[in-house]
Amino acid sequence: MTFRDATPDDLVSVEALVGRPLNGRCAVVVRRRDGRPVVIENEPHLRDGTPMPTLYWLIDAELNEAVSRIEGASGVHRYEDLVDPEDLARAHEEYRRRREAATVRRDAIEARGGVGGTRVGVKCLHAHLANYLAGHDDPVGQLVASEVVLPGLEIIDVRDD
Repeated sequence: MTFRDATPDDLVSVEALVGRPLNGRCAVVVRRRDGRPVVIENEPHLRDGTPMPTLYWLIDAELNEAVSRIEGASGVHRYEDLVDPEDLARAHEEYRRRREAATVRRDAIEARGGVGGTRVGVKCLHAHLANYLAGHDDPVGQLVASEVVLPGLEIIDVRDD
């Protein structure tokens, strides 16, 4: 499978949201109705071969702030206690498989974890929400989405599994 690249205009927008040039390739997979990027899909390796464990990255500033507030209020532990461990394990495994399928470089070390780079439990609510918004079954991401306002989002151009 070949990795898709963001358009030049999307790269400008993404780099402005991230605040720096990217060290790897990406594609916008979720955006607001007005076209602003919300979630990007990263190629599983940076240009120098370093593994990129975050396949889906929430880059929308408003949603990032909302999720950070949830994390700051012990959201990671709260959600971990609320979700079925088997459903969470399934989400991690499916994420790992999608990242493996998107891997272009086979000459470099590969990330092995699931959502947020972990294999078990919950590490990063931003990563779970990004995974969920990208159209994947993620029980933690679904819970986060139910707590944050998601106005003007349109899911587009999601890679088929």
